[in-house]
Amino acid sequence: MADTIPTQQAQDRPVGSPAPGADTLGEDGVHRTPWGNGDALLREYYDHEWGVPVTTEAGLYERLTLEAFQSGLSWLTILRKREAFRAAFAGFDPEAVAGFGAADVERLMADAGIVRNRRKIDAAIQNAAATLELRADGGLAALIWSFRPETTPLPCTVTEVPSSSPESLALSKELKRRGFAFVGPTTMFALMEAVGIVDTHLLGSHRRGVSGLWHADGTRAAEPRLG
Repeated sequence: MADTIPTQQAQDRPVGSPAPGADTLGEDGVHRTPWGNGDALLREYYDHEWGVPVTTEAGLYERLTLEAFQSGLSWLTILRKREAFRAAFAGFDPEAVAGFGAADVERLMADAGIVRNRRKIDAAIQNAAATLELRADGGLAALIWSFRPETTPLPCTVTEVPSSSPESLALSKELKRRGFAFVGPTTMFALMEAVGIVDTHLLGSHRRGVSGLWHADGTRAAEPRLG
């Protein structure tokens, strides 16, 4: 995840798109997708991480795991527990997590710093093993990024941001076929947004175009470098 905060100038917006409005304006005078104007931790995440391409196995396994744990909860809850998750899950090293046994599951179930849901914990371990299996067939990053669409949404308002897509449905099906769990199409679309596979920053947001992978009209501009 990058630490830079590129801005999107008015002339970079597609012809006919609206200028930033009051609904995107934060208290600090910066335009964001509205959820990024809330809690300071959400604002920090939005301004520095969300939508920046993540192309490594470890990075994608972490995001896949956190998105699964977020299911049914707020993302702010997950962000507040993120460091505890990293400590509990060996820094999201899939080789280490794949080796977790019954004692580790009980340790995690007793860890108040994380979300203590046995099904999600079991899924994180199962997904780590599935990640290792994928190494013989191109790897997790190559599989996930292969579902990048030809175009990305151009939302002016939050109501125009989809919650799933044909690609997220196809990714969900393929991951399930490969032995992954807690990878439904809505969760996979959230993952695709978070790691830069699609850009759903509102057109008026200062983070629109941060990935560098899309033209202003929503067509592909560049290919990611997979790590």
